[in-house]
Amino acid sequence: MGRLLTLGVLGACACAALAPASDAQSTGSISGTITTSAKGRAPVRITFDQKVCGSELPDNAIVVDSAGRLANAVVILTGVKRAAPADTAVTNEKCHFAPRVQIARPNSSVRTTSKDPILHTTNAQLENGKTIFNVALPIAGLNVSKPIGGAGVVRLGCNTHPWMRGWLIVTDDAAAITGADGRFSLDNIPPGTYELRVWHESLKSAPQKVTVVAGKPTELSLRMQ
Repeated sequence: MGRLLTLGVLGACACAALAPASDAQSTGSISGTITTSAKGRAPVRITFDQKVCGSELPDNAIVVDSAGRLANAVVILTGVKRAAPADTAVTNEKCHFAPRVQIARPNSSVRTTSKDPILHTTNAQLENGKTIFNVALPIAGLNVSKPIGGAGVVRLGCNTHPWMRGWLIVTDDAAAITGADGRFSLDNIPPGTYELRVWHESLKSAPQKVTVVAGKPTELSLRMQ
């Protein structure tokens, strides 16, 4: 499983990180592309509930295009506080979680629902294996909200369909998820030098120092192994 390392902000940026974001002339931005040499995995064969799930599903543990650009990686800029939206929704749809990876606000609630006319049981666990909640969704359209707790990585699974996986990256730091093109962007960042971390469920990358200059974009090219 991917891990979030506990990393402090470099001393030089502590004051800048707490400064309020203003206009584009007094703040900067960070954007970039994440790539990997890893390949996507073979589809998962389905042996039951095939009328809803199909006979196979893509294994989205590694989603990468022909150029090696990686989706579903989470970029976190430590020390720039920027809470995610309060409403986080996890949908069981055709026997997979949608979306697979989300950023969630600490100590908020997560709403789990289903579009499938079969039983799903959404199970949320911390990295140490502790269960946060376990919600049965026997019918389509049912919505259940549960508290999510503090910062960290939460793994979602389905007790009924063991191939299902989802992830909540719970943080109040500025964060972004790479799209299908491997791109990410963080705007309105106060000038300073920061630690930038990248999380992925199957791959790893070392943290790195990044400097933001007012009025200028910072472009990065990151690689995960």
